[in-house]
Parts: sequence; structure tokens; C-alpha cells
Amino acid sequence: MTQGIDITQLDHEIRVQDDLFRHVNGRWLREAPIAPDRATAGSFVTLVDEAEAKVRQIIETAAAADAPAGSDERKIGDLFASFMDTDRIEALGVTPLQPDLARIDEVDDYTGFARLLGDLERTGTHGLIGIYIGPDRGQPDRYVTHGFQGGTGLPDESYYREDDFAEIRTAYVAHVARMLTLAGLDGAGPDAATARAERVLDLETRLAAHHWDRVACRDAQKTYNLLPFDQLQALVPSFDLATWSAAGQIPEQVLAEVVMAQPSFLEGLETLLTPDLLPAWRDWLRWNVVHAAAAYLSSELVEENFAFYGRTLSGTDELRPRWKRGVSFVEGAMGEAVGRLYVRTEYPDTARARMDELIAHLIEAYRLSITELPWMSDATKARAHEKLAAFTPKIGHPEQFKDYSALETEPTDLLGNARRSMAVETARELAKIGAPIDRDEWYMTPQTVNAYYNPTMNEIVFPAAILQPPFFHADADDAVNYGAIGAVIGHEIGHGFDDQGSQYDGTGALRNWWTDDDRAAFEKLTAALVAQYDELSPEGADGQKVNGALTIGENIGDLGGLSIAYRAFRLTDPGDEPIDGLTPDQRFFISWAQAWQSKVRPAETVRRLTVDPHSPPEFRCNQVVRNIEAFYAAFDVAVGDALWLDPIDRVTVWSS
Repeated sequence: MTQGIDITQLDHEIRVQDDLFRHVNGRWLREAPIAPDRATAGSFVTLVDEAEAKVRQIIETAAAADAPAGSDERKIGDLFASFMDTDRIEALGVTPLQPDLARIDEVDDYTGFARLLGDLERTGTHGLIGIYIGPDRGQPDRYVTHGFQGGTGLPDESYYREDDFAEIRTAYVAHVARMLTLAGLDGAGPDAATARAERVLDLETRLAAHHWDRVACRDAQKTYNLLPFDQLQALVPSFDLATWSAAGQIPEQVLAEVVMAQPSFLEGLETLLTPDLLPAWRDWLRWNVVHAAAAYLSSELVEENFAFYGRTLSGTDELRPRWKRGVSFVEGAMGEAVGRLYVRTEYPDTARARMDELIAHLIEAYRLSITELPWMSDATKARAHEKLAAFTPKIGHPEQFKDYSALETEPTDLLGNARRSMAVETARELAKIGAPIDRDEWYMTPQTVNAYYNPTMNEIVFPAAILQPPFFHADADDAVNYGAIGAVIGHEIGHGFDDQGSQYDGTGALRNWWTDDDRAAFEKLTAALVAQYDELSPEGADGQKVNGALTIGENIGDLGGLSIAYRAFRLTDPGDEPIDGLTPDQRFFISWAQAWQSKVRPAETVRRLTVDPHSPPEFRCNQVVRNIEAFYAAFDVAVGDALWLDPIDRVTVWSS
């Protein structure tokens, strides 16, 4: 058997020329169940489950050890113990919420509303204006505050306006009413709770009408609106930002300048801060307090929270076991402390060395591709080469892990632990303003099964947990590794040159380094790719199609990633010797298809089509190879085969 490819799992009843995804994964798709506590199954989920089990061992070992007070191990143990102490949690019921709910009753104007909201947000209650600290796209050698639209409880603004989601809205009202009732806010009875919930939906619907859609929110230029405090306040004069920020312990310098992604949202919010709507805003506050705390309260609230956000929105059958939710809680509070322990045993030195080699080959393949591009001028190619040379790879884990000394934990105070951990992370973020850029910072933990590209630092990042089969095989032949982790590496590099990433230069600055003609040629190619994906409807979607404009960045990443991974693979001079009857090129594409092995519940498929910038797994596999000449040659794909795409319709962004 080829290391990394089990040929016994290939489905020979489905021709590879008609459906690579199902030829490779068909048997698994028919036979593998989706776990009742999951909305999906597949390669990623399997690795996530394996990482989760290893993290559980780490956490339980820490909890069982007599670690010194104040140590990370002791805090990890406290957090997990507090989550697993169901007897105490049930006994407390909703008592921990009562002080906050009582304070909401006292809000009698929008100054008081802003003050209370600021205080609640600091410890995890959802707000109206989200903020985070990151490098300034216009000046990436400094940190700046970024603001963005908020205030809604459904996944996307479209859920509030489209007829297809009418049943979801009805279920949302029933859910909010039940949650408020469970929290002791039924007033004169269930009808009163329903009236509160209807006011919440009405208010959120008005708010969502001022939200930008997800395609607009992807636009790096449109969402870069650097505003001084006075101009920000002028957009929403009825919401006192100074009062809000002081209550949230946000230093003045944090809001001195803000990149507001959707400034018109604030103008829309202003129209809703009227005296007649203040009672609705109080109900909205009550709902958000209950919703934010639900996972840390008694089983009735936990189950009801899952019933809507898990079962209704994603089609998941069962709530995840408590130990899994406890692991997620600990990772959310002290993820890098857990990661520091994880990499001691789960990240061999050989993985780093092999990844360095793979990345070097992918970079070289991109360099050759850029040099040969027929549609790009020499001037733009020179800037592209500069950006490529400036890429920074990060592999495995940070050089320095986060310091959690400021976090105080108690083994008997779950909600308090959750709120204190949020406050510590908020303070950590706010302290970045005025500090030098931390180029060692990671936005994923080592135990995360994923990877990312960060445009303002021009870096590609690969956590330790993804460096495992089926993505990375220490002992497999090059075809298998280049078809899987090689394509992932190529994908992340490709984000530096996708429709949005290509607007950043090698320093991470949002700066146009293209000639007008080259940008027009690039946009012509990407428009053709948008049109391809707009026609696709995945299994289980009841005819709903992919949003090509929403997914274009990831589709460019997939196409460029696999194309360049193939080129890098051929640079290794693999020859043509077959293994188990499969040529090197065939093994490469089969490895790619294995990596996308996945099945998704129908409700989750629909949700993802609405909010996810990634295409469904079957198209991340099949639609990409339809555009790559080497796939046609590898499997003798011909006119009449389902995966055949006329040469004139194939899109080649980066040549393979």
C-alpha cells in the first residue's frame, strides 16, 4: 500500500474522470457516520477529535497534579474542575445572572445604557460595536483599534430579511423567549417572555438592515476607514463612546483613532437610539446577558442554547459531551498554556525540518510562476517577487507563549472564571496600543487543526496539529505530501495574492503595487472563477448555490495552492514510477481529494453557504482540478466526462 493512500478505499464504481471527490471518498461517504454531537465529519474533524483527546489528557493530568498555586497547571486544573462541577452549577441555577439583570432594570437613558453595556462587554457579553487591536493596514508598523458592526444574534444579516429564513426567525423568537423565561424573566407569564423576544427580533432586524453584507465586509479598501475619536462619535452621537469605554476600562488612547469597518452601520444605529425604543434595548441587553452566560449555567439553559444554535441552525443531533465542552472552555481561556504542554509530546523536530523544505519548494514554484505569467507586466512582477521574498513562515508554535499570570481562577466559580479570563484577554489586547508590533504573536494555538495567512504581517502560519495525516506524512512519498500539506501551504501563500491579499505589499501595507492593466487582467480571471462557482449547488443544499463573490478569496487560494503545489512537486523530479498502479501525478491528486474527505449535515450546508467564505468540500476538490491541465493528463479526462471543462473556460491564475 502507498504510504498515505489506502487504495482499498477507492470507489471504482465512480469514475475519477467524473467525480474525483467521490471516487476517492465514495465508500467513506456512504459508510461513515456523522457523530451525533457534530454537524460535520471528515479529515479535519478526525484530527480535531484526536487533538481534543490529547488535550483532555493534558488537562486532566494538570487537574490531578498537586501543582503550585498560581502555576499554569494549577489554573488549567481549576478551570476544568469548575466546568465539570455539575452539582454546584445546577445548585446555583441562574443566580449568578441576577446582579446584572437587576442593573438592566435601572437603565433609564442611553447614557446608562452605554455605561452598562461597556461594563458587560469587558467580561464577554455581546455588544453593538466590536473592537480588536491589530496592525494598521495603512501603517503596519503600529497597532490601531479596529471597530466593526455587531448587535445581532443570528448568523448573518440575510437571516433577518430573506424569506428562506422565515422559519429560523420564528424559531429564534421562541428560543429567546424560553431563555428569558428560564432566566426568571417571564414577567406575567410566557406571553410576556414572547413579547420581549419579539421586541428583540424587531430591534435586531432594524439593526441588521444597516449591516454590510459579507461580500462587502471582505473588501480591504472599503473597510479601511481610519477615524479620529471625534469623527467616530459624530456618526452615533446618542451613544456616548467616552462613557461606554470608561465603563469597559478602555484607555482613552485606544479610541483616539479607530479603523471603522462599516461606518454607515453607526449612522444606522443612531436612528435606533430613540426614547420609544429604550424598553426594547433593555430586553436586548437581558437577552445578551443570558445568551453570553448560557454555556456556564444550569443544564436547562445549556440544552436550550444548543437546541437553537446547534440543532436548529446546524442540524446537530446531540449536545457535545461535557468533557469536550470543558476542554474547549479551558482552551478558550488558556489556549497557549495548553499548547505549551501539547507541543512537548506532539510536535517532533522532524516535522519542522520537512515543513521548511516543503515551504522552500512552494516559494520557488511561486517565484517561477510569477516570472512566467503571460498576463502580468514586468513592473508588477517585480513587486510580486518582492512580496514573495518577504513572506514569513511560522511553523508549529510560538517562540514565546502567552503569560497568564494575571488570570485568577477558582475551582468552584465557573462563570467567574469565564468572565475573568475574558477580562484578562481584553486587557492584553488593549495594551497593544502604543506598543511595538509583536511579530511572534500567533492567532491560533498549536493544537488547532488549521492554518492561516496574515496580510498585515505577510506571514503564513501552520500550527503543530495540522502536521499529521492525511495532510502531512513524515514517511510518505512526495506525491502524497505535496498533494495535501503542500496544497495547504500553497493555499496560504496564495492568500497573499488573492483578490484582497493582493492589495497588500510585502511590508503588510494596504498599497496598490499593480499597474491598472494588470489589475484589470487579474479581475477578469477572478470574475470567470466567480461565475464558475455561482453555478454550483452541493448535495443537501436543496438547490441553493455557492456565492462565488463571497468565496472567491478561498477559491483563488485553493486553485493557486494546488497548482503551485503540483509545480513544486514536479521540481522534486519524482519520475513516473507507479506505486500500486498509481502514477506520481495520480497519487498527488488522490492525496488532494483525501484531504477534503468530508460530509456535512443539510442544515449546516445551508448555513455555510450563507456565511462561510469557503466553498463546500466537494467543490474545493472537484472544481479546482477542473481548471488544472495536469489533472486532465493524469487521468485521461476527455470531452464527455463530467469533470471536463472546455479549455477556453479553464481559469489559470498562477501557472502550474
